[in-house]
Amino acid sequence: MFTIEHEFDATVVTLVDEGQAHLQEDVTITAFAECITVEQLDPRTEEVQTITLSMAQVRELAVALDLPEGVYRLAGEEAGRD
Repeated sequence: MFTIEHEFDATVVTLVDEGQAHLQEDVTITAFAECITVEQLDPRTEEVQTITLSMAQVRELAVALDLPEGVYRLAGEEAGRD
């Protein structure tokens, strides 16, 4: 299950783990114009862990999900550019 909320400056998607065993904490993905954040509560420390991805990293992740093992660079992308 997931929810989608459109806020003033971002879109927020929350993924809820509804499986039977080994349930994980909810994952919240917030899409801003310049970056994406992924947050999840660490139940051991009771702290929210945050990962921030640039838009270039998000594009590469989307492409990588459909590729076999290997090293890749997207055509037309230069190092350091978004």
